[in-house]
Amino acid sequence: MTFPALAVFMVHPTTFGFDEQTAKTNTFQQPLAGSAARLAARAETEFMAMVKQLRDHDIAVVAFEDAPLPPKPNAVFPNNWLTMWPDGRVFLYPMATESRRRERSQAALRQLAGQFELADVVDLSAAERQGRYLEGTGVLVFDHAHRITYASVSPRCDEALARQHIADLGYQPVIFHAYANGAAIYHTNVLMGVQTTTAVVCAEAITDAAERQRVLDMFERTGHEVVVITPAQMAQFCGNVMELQNRSGERFLLLSRAAYDGFTLEQRTQLSRDKTLLPVAIPTIETIGGGSARCMVAEIFLPPKKAAE
Repeated sequence: MTFPALAVFMVHPTTFGFDEQTAKTNTFQQPLAGSAARLAARAETEFMAMVKQLRDHDIAVVAFEDAPLPPKPNAVFPNNWLTMWPDGRVFLYPMATESRRRERSQAALRQLAGQFELADVVDLSAAERQGRYLEGTGVLVFDHAHRITYASVSPRCDEALARQHIADLGYQPVIFHAYANGAAIYHTNVLMGVQTTTAVVCAEAITDAAERQRVLDMFERTGHEVVVITPAQMAQFCGNVMELQNRSGERFLLLSRAAYDGFTLEQRTQLSRDKTLLPVAIPTIETIGGGSARCMVAEIFLPPKKAAE
């Protein structure tokens, strides 16, 4: 696997808006004043600017525009419903709310298949009928280089499902519990992100001392330089960061402008020693959606199709 990813999949926020269903477990969501159409237009402007920034840095983006019906207020966060792997497999994940289950898209898979080799689509969504959920790389934070997966148990992350899927992938699980505002943090990637040489984590959110130490010990074992963020920094989405690379092998840390501003100068220096920080301004998407820059990209590890000779 080429790590970090060379290409990402993104979805236009065509019917973006505040989702009452997901707000029950996502304490980061906040409504904003304004008409639904105006807010969706603002989100689309932020989305297009982010796509342009990525492409300007020679990071490949597959941008998918879904049909407006049925509405999909959180479709801009596709990393939760699919992952894509170097052997051509695509996994589709069980989502906790009906509003998000609509996001699993055959049209999106067809668009991806136009550029990449899709060998098999593995649909795990049947678990929804049992009230069990596993929302992709929202809840599963992969350290691909060391074949380790971090997962925080929550209403969106069933522990047994997580352990089984991680084992099926041939990775080692690191399972723990984390909290914000008195509730289980809905997605692991809000509190932590793992890069090639660094790891960002809100250690304080992992309230069990033994679990917290296990996570930190794992980072020490893998040689990661740990950047510990506070709960206030986590609320600014400092944990929701993603390392990417371009076709020249230059590495970047994708993060929101709010997250960039939330890091201290010392932390930004740590994170930028071997990669360029790439902040994107997405205030509307962050505030209403309760997710940030990392949530907006699904890494494409699929083999590219060979050009016709």
